[in-house]
Amino acid sequence: MLPCFVVLDLETTGGNAVQDRITEIAAVRIENGVEQARWSSLVNPHTGIPPFIQSLTGITDGMVQSAPDFSEVARRLLDLLDGAVLVAHNARFDHGFLLQAFARMDIALKVKTLCTVRLSRTLYPQHKGHGLDAILRRHGLHTQARHRAMGDVDVVLQWLDAARAELGADAVAQAAQSLLQGSASLPPLLETPLSDIPESPGVYLFFGEGPLPLYIGKSIKLRSRVMAHFQAASRVAREMRILTEIRRVEWRETAGELGALLLESRLVKELQPVYNRQLRRQSGLVAWQLADDPQARPLLRLVRLDDIANGMLSKLYGVYRSKRHAHDSLRSIAQVQGLCPQILGLESGKGPCFAHQIGQCKGVCAGRVAPALHAARLQMALAAQRMQAWPHGGRVGIREYHAASGRSEIHVFDQWCHLATVHNEAELHALASERHPIAFDLDTYRLLAKRLSAPLERNNAVFLIGDPHYVE
Repeated sequence: MLPCFVVLDLETTGGNAVQDRITEIAAVRIENGVEQARWSSLVNPHTGIPPFIQSLTGITDGMVQSAPDFSEVARRLLDLLDGAVLVAHNARFDHGFLLQAFARMDIALKVKTLCTVRLSRTLYPQHKGHGLDAILRRHGLHTQARHRAMGDVDVVLQWLDAARAELGADAVAQAAQSLLQGSASLPPLLETPLSDIPESPGVYLFFGEGPLPLYIGKSIKLRSRVMAHFQAASRVAREMRILTEIRRVEWRETAGELGALLLESRLVKELQPVYNRQLRRQSGLVAWQLADDPQARPLLRLVRLDDIANGMLSKLYGVYRSKRHAHDSLRSIAQVQGLCPQILGLESGKGPCFAHQIGQCKGVCAGRVAPALHAARLQMALAAQRMQAWPHGGRVGIREYHAASGRSEIHVFDQWCHLATVHNEAELHALASERHPIAFDLDTYRLLAKRLSAPLERNNAVFLIGDPHYVE
């Protein structure tokens, strides 16, 4: 198949290459079609083996208690791998664990890998299953040691012999060389050709077996960003989990980075991918609304962002996921600034508050500080958290153009809300006659706050829709 390769298999305490540990290693070195070395060893993981894993592999805590550390077998493994290609079923899993194990010894493992899952998919595209159990059934192979390292190595070796017998040694060697040169770093079950993904701005979606995406991301260079996920899997536990599940990649091109950011935010909220932590739907967000009258009691009122009217943002301070977070934050500000929790609405009661009695409130509640001064101190303390008012007199459009693809888009906003993305002047004029509900979105607000606070600049393709002085 290859001039020199090592078929390897690991048993581990779990599927996380960063946190879990190796419990068994098996390797067989093949040179010019002849077996040159065969070696296996249990490894002490120095952590407990979960009951499920013990049941699956038959490797118990007692079996590895007196086994050597990985550091004690590392040299033997490096000698076996010297000058060889590492061949494994789902090579990214085994390779990732080895990278982490050697990294803990300050050794950078450098070895080419070939995944026999991908090789099976290439050689037998008519079949759906390419795991070891599927291969055993498909080719009538047998083993008495499934889920033990050397037992699984022998299954791979049997399958390689069967594939050469059925398809010819040249066909197997050619497929192996092609995978080794072009896609050895790709997830083993990936169906989407990487070459199909454009190197343009847009959003990419990772799918497993189900209809909903596992993860959604954006980039100004889609193919490079997708490939970066694959390359990071051996170092980042979350990437490893995603890539063991991924089956296909979909993408949606945009004219620029802003369009990609907006589309990513919308799709994450709509589809709720399991591995996205940011940009999830943020319902129930609240903020503090400051009263105009310094004599008002309370000075602050907690309001839901879903309920605010247009033009009210400039009277709001902070954005919080819950009432408790809002109250905790305001209480901390009150303590630092000597503000009255009663006047702020954090506590009920009349007369001097308890905070004043213990010296934490400067005494507006006891008549020792003017209400206007207290309100001014509060406003200054909250200034950094103040929401910005919509800085323009109407709808604003931001034009993006991608020279390589020729794609052009105009993103239309009003009151910090993304109303629509259109692709030409006709769609823009049609949009002007339509009424669109405006629903505040925190992610869009944060995205636009800096970009649209400056005066409108035609050189940056930002324009006020309906401006008679705007010229293409």
